[in-house]
Amino acid sequence: MTRVLEQKDDSDSATGPPPDTPQRDRAVVRDALGVGVAVGLSGFAFGVTAVEAGISTAQACALSLLVFTGASQFALVGALAAGAGPLTAAAGAFFLGVRNAFYGLRLAALLRLPRAVRPLAAHMVIDETAAVTLAQRTRRSARIGFTVTGVTVFVLWNLTTLLGALGAGALGDTATWGLDAAGPAVFLALLAPMLRTGAARATAALGAALGLGLLPVLPGGVPVLLAALAAPAVLLAQGLRDRRRGRKPGGGCAASEDGIGTGTGTEEATGTAEATGTEEATVPEEAPGSEDGAGPGEGRL
Repeated sequence: MTRVLEQKDDSDSATGPPPDTPQRDRAVVRDALGVGVAVGLSGFAFGVTAVEAGISTAQACALSLLVFTGASQFALVGALAAGAGPLTAAAGAFFLGVRNAFYGLRLAALLRLPRAVRPLAAHMVIDETAAVTLAQRTRRSARIGFTVTGVTVFVLWNLTTLLGALGAGALGDTATWGLDAAGPAVFLALLAPMLRTGAARATAALGAALGLGLLPVLPGGVPVLLAALAAPAVLLAQGLRDRRRGRKPGGGCAASEDGIGTGTGTEEATGTAEATGTEEATVPEEAPGSEDGAGPGEGRL
């Protein structure tokens, strides 16, 4: 018995997630630091853009400290620079930041942090922390990746926002430096390895098409929310395709390779099994012992 249990434990460890080791922890920290530094430096671009849009240095730093979501901050100062009113600019930034709430739902179940640190952790739920965390295979690695990425981005983003705001005149146009493209480029680099299946690639392509196509006609932030509809749309199309493949051309039910058919086929099979089982169930009562040793329970099958 002990030998059987040991063999079972060995098989479970072979098929389960890899164990946490110091080498794995260092690899997670290295990757998280790389993402955090690359994204944190783009705070320079926000500081410069904010000052050019008429926002003071103190206001720009307050946005990075309290809002801390780069896309929404850029949307806000971009709308102000284009002449939009404060409420309109804030509304666009709000809609763009709603996506972080969906990240939080997934990360809360994955990280399972203590209640005392959840408010601080919620403030660090952004694109980059979500991407690094979801790429990990164990809870320990996920917590390390989330913490290191979040702290690194937060510290550098606020520091470079201050430096960018103070040195706005010296830096000039951010397009010359390309700092405003650092954040999106890093996020795309994190997303690309996750597109392993056809459904994932179709979702990404449809989401990009929706976001770019609706951007000229809708307020800022709304195209991003509507682009999220790509995921349920692709899942619905995949489900309909699978259902069509599971039916015969004449409308009947075709069993799949693993023996599982559609709902109609299941009902028919159930009804046949019940009818057959009722008829066969009477046989063991008349003749309890059969030559092949099949009992009443086996007769029903």
